[in-house]
Amino acid sequence: MTGIDERMASAPAEVSLPQRRHILRKLRLLVHLVEGLATCALLFWWIGPVRKQALIQRWSRKLLALFRFSLVVHGEPAQGKDLAGSMLVSNHVSWIDIYAINSWHPPRFVAKSEIRSWPVIGWLCAQTGVLFVERARKRDAHRIMHDIAHALRGGDAICVFPEGTTSDGLQLLPFHANLFQAPVSAGAPIRPLALRYRVAATGELTTIPAYIGDLSMMDTINAILNGPPLVVEVLVGPAVAPEMDRRALAAHSQEAVAALINRAG
Repeated sequence: MTGIDERMASAPAEVSLPQRRHILRKLRLLVHLVEGLATCALLFWWIGPVRKQALIQRWSRKLLALFRFSLVVHGEPAQGKDLAGSMLVSNHVSWIDIYAINSWHPPRFVAKSEIRSWPVIGWLCAQTGVLFVERARKRDAHRIMHDIAHALRGGDAICVFPEGTTSDGLQLLPFHANLFQAPVSAGAPIRPLALRYRVAATGELTTIPAYIGDLSMMDTINAILNGPPLVVEVLVGPAVAPEMDRRALAAHSQEAVAALINRAG
C-alpha cells in the first residue's frame, strides 16, 4: 500500500450534509433542554401559576419547532378559564403528546411513577406539577384519585391518558375507568381531546412519532429528526358533564375521543 493509500484509509469519512443537520438539530435540542432545566431551577420556585404556565407553553412550542412540528388546533374554542377544574382525556401516541398539549394549554398531567426516576426528564416533570401514580399498587390508586379530585376542586386542569399506554395513533385502545372516579367525586367536567400526526407536505396520517413496542425514546427522536416536517393536530371536543358513574363516563369519553380521531379534515 502506498503512502497516499495509507492516508486515505486512515482519514475519517466525510460527514454528509444530512448527518451534519441531524447532529446540529440534536445539539439545539440539548441546549433547549438545558434552558428548560435552568428555568425550572431558577424561576419556578418563586413565580405564580399563570407565569409558570406561560413559560411551559413557550418552551413546549419551541420544542415542537425544533422537531419541525406545526401545531394545529381544531374543534371547540377553549381558553384557560374554560378548562379550569376540568379533566382532559386524550388518546396517547408518543411522549411528544405532552408538549403538543402544553403548546395549546398547559395542564397538570398524570403519569406513571417510573418516569419520576428518569434522569432529567423525571425532575422536569415534577417541577411542572405532574401527579405520579404507582400503577402496580392498588392502594396508590386511591391516593391518586384523592389527589386528582383535590386538584380539580382547586381549579387545576388535569390531563390523563386513559388508554394506559401508547398506540400507533390510528386506533383507540379501551379506556380504563379507574381514573374517572376523580371527576365523578369532584363534580368536574370532562374535556375530550384527540391527537393526530400528519406529514406536512401531503396531509397523510403518520405513525412516525409513535412510541410503541420495543422503540426507545431515542429511536422516536431519530425517527422524527430524520423524517419530513410533521403537523400535530389537537382536536378539542365539547365538555361532558360527570352526571354518570365512572364506567359510563369512561365509555362516553372513549366514544367522544374516537369521534374526534375519526373526524374529517
